[in-house]
Amino acid sequence: MTDWIITSVAADAIDEVVAFVNDSRRELFALLADAPLPADLARFSDTYLQVGGCFLTARDNGRLVAAIGYLPYDHRFSQLNYHDFTVVEVVRLFVLPEYRRCGLAAALFAELRLRAKAAGIECLYLHTHPFLPGAIRFWERQGFVITDIEQDPVWQTTHMQLLLV
Repeated sequence: MTDWIITSVAADAIDEVVAFVNDSRRELFALLADAPLPADLARFSDTYLQVGGCFLTARDNGRLVAAIGYLPYDHRFSQLNYHDFTVVEVVRLFVLPEYRRCGLAAALFAELRLRAKAAGIECLYLHTHPFLPGAIRFWERQGFVITDIEQDPVWQTTHMQLLLV
């Protein structure tokens, strides 16, 4: 199952991609099922298709099966100091269940990383949670290191980074 094609999102695919990502996030995070559409998705073109952002999808015979993106990091976590770097936040990695554990997520991230490096990005930041099966280990295999773990009893947000310089 490696016949997928990884590409940037074209303007005419935005609605399909936003629906895919929003449906995936609602399924994965039940607590967010009734939450409004996040700002980055509501302003998809401005966030991901303009300077500073990037969004990729994987398709298998035309079917949208996975997505990932990055956007400029907004410095909202005060315990993290990224003011000396050009930093983006890796977001919205979603892979349909039947396409998991076959290398697609790693291939999608590898392409995103190449594009970030070509764009002059110095550091990739992300956060994840231990209740997402395999997420922390997956990102460690991609080269990320843990920089902080919040002690929140529900989310236990795990902050990670990957230096590109």
